[in-house]
Parts: sequence; C-alpha cells; structure tokens
Amino acid sequence: MSITVTEVLTRCIEHREIFHDEMFSLMSMMINGELSPQISSAILIGLRVKKETIDEITASALALREFSKQVPVKNREDLLDMCGTGGDGSQTFNISTAAMFVAAAAGVKIAKHGNRGASSSSGSADVLEELGVNIELEPSHIIECIERTGIGFMFAPLHQKAMDNISMVRKEIGVRTIFNILGPLTNPACAANQLMGVFHPDLVGIQVRVLKKLKSRHVLTIYGKEGMDEAALGSATMVGELKNGVITEYEIHPEDYNIPMVSNRNIRVSNRGESAQLILDSLNDLDGSARDIVALNAGLAIYAGNRANSIKQGVSLAFEAIKNGSARDKLEEFRAYTRKFSK
Repeated sequence: MSITVTEVLTRCIEHREIFHDEMFSLMSMMINGELSPQISSAILIGLRVKKETIDEITASALALREFSKQVPVKNREDLLDMCGTGGDGSQTFNISTAAMFVAAAAGVKIAKHGNRGASSSSGSADVLEELGVNIELEPSHIIECIERTGIGFMFAPLHQKAMDNISMVRKEIGVRTIFNILGPLTNPACAANQLMGVFHPDLVGIQVRVLKKLKSRHVLTIYGKEGMDEAALGSATMVGELKNGVITEYEIHPEDYNIPMVSNRNIRVSNRGESAQLILDSLNDLDGSARDIVALNAGLAIYAGNRANSIKQGVSLAFEAIKNGSARDKLEEFRAYTRKFSK
C-alpha cells in the first residue's frame, strides 16, 4: 500500500502512526532513491520528532533487508549477532568485538554485522582491520569462516549498497534518524539470536519487541546506565530479553557475577590502535577492567547464543575461555583464516 508524501508529513506533524505496509513502501522508495533528498530529509526529521513506533521500525527493517546482499548460512537458528547501535558517546574500546572471540571460544556461532566508527574513534571494522583481519569478504567466504572458525564478519557497506542513496541525506541532516537503529536489525545472515546494545534506555524495550516481530529466537537488548550501549561495570545494566516468544525486562549488576564495580574511565580510547591493544590485553587476561567488561558482555552473548542456561553460567564460561587462552587463540584463528582470502 502506497502513501503520499503529504500524508506522511501530515501524520508526522499530528503524531499519528504510519501503518506497516505504508512504511514498507515509503522506506523502499527512500532506499531506492525515488524520493528527492529534500523530501527524504523532511520525512526522517518528521519521524524523529513524532518518535518512530515499533511497527514503523519493523517495516523499515524488513524493507532494508529486501535490498541487502544476503549471506545464506545454513542453520540460522544457531547464529548470534552481537553489535550495538553506537552513538552512546562513551568512547570506550570495542567491547563487543572483543567479546565475540570469547563467545566463539565458548562454542557460539557468531555472524557479526558491523561498520566503521561514525561517532566513535573506532568501529568494529576499524579495530578488526587494526588487528590484521580481512574484513572485505564475499558471502561464500564469510560462510566458510563461520563453518571453520565459528566467526563471520559482515562489513555493512558491502551488504547495504542501497544505503548509498540515503547516506548523503543522513550526513547533511547531522542528527539521529531511524537509520541509526536499523543497522543492528538487518543482519545479512538473518541470525536468529542477538545481543544488541542500544544508546538510549527507551530502546531496550522497543528493539526487543521489534526483534520479536522479526521472528528472532533469543535476544538480549542492553543499555548500561552509565551511558553505554554495552553491559557496564560502573552501573546497573537494563536488559530486555526475548526467549521462547516471551519478553521480560530486568536489570543486572556486575556484583551479581562477582565482578567489581568500576567506572568506564579506564577503558576509554582515542583511536583504533588503543582499542586493539585493550582487546589484546583483555584476551590475554592482563587488564582487569577491560577483561571484566569483556567477560560480562561475552557472558551475555553466550547466554543469548544458547550455550549457557543463565547469564551467570555464561559469565563463568567467558572467564574460563579467557583464562585458558582459547579466546586469544580464536582471534588468531579468525585472523589467519580471513587472510586466506586477501587479494
């Protein structure tokens, strides 16, 4: 069902919802470049002011998936994506990237969808490059990496070519839009399980409900109340969980897992080199704060990836993978395997 631009803007002004089919059509037109930059800008700002609904976000994610270059992995039910919306302004090192090696060492199959840093000093793609990983792989090579190493990294620009039509509009607007929360909802491998960090507490409940509509299996959406799109050490962390079709919301604390509370000041970085070093330190069991926050987030990933029966068991398995060296070995294995495909 199509909808006119005038009707879209009218509904935004009047804070009325754009229905699923209408939003799917509208987003498809925007991604396809069928709307002028001026109209796209007006719509994106209007949606932001109105506040996007769960159904609007769901329809937009489905439209973006339609235009994505897919990675057809068998047994998507076993896959976990672990990424964040970014934009939290915390300037911490790439915690979820470090945590994926720990989770993979514990047996979770990772299909991580990531990009370069926009508001941060280092995105997951930046730090993986710094660590020597080849991030520009074809879908068949990503599938092979997952099968052989338990990890696949999907560099967003290679899978979201259609976003080129809207990227300049987003850049010129310069404020957050619906696209800031769509990235983690459009995993090219359609991973059924997910650990997603969000930049605002309201998104904890919103994103987990969107992922339920997108037919995800086991999901944890998290917001560290210290102001992080990760589980935090210096505060409680809000959690939205989808499991067996049921959504629950609760908070966790570092002390629940025998992890001391500390500020994130010690894990802030100013460039990707510093981020890479903290990843190495955490995987080598050297830096206390870095190691602890990686283990906490990896524990959540292990639980979301259905390799633990509880978060507590997941955190225990994460510390074990760090201490026995298997997490560090997983990084080396993944790095070496991706370089087989270097041009």
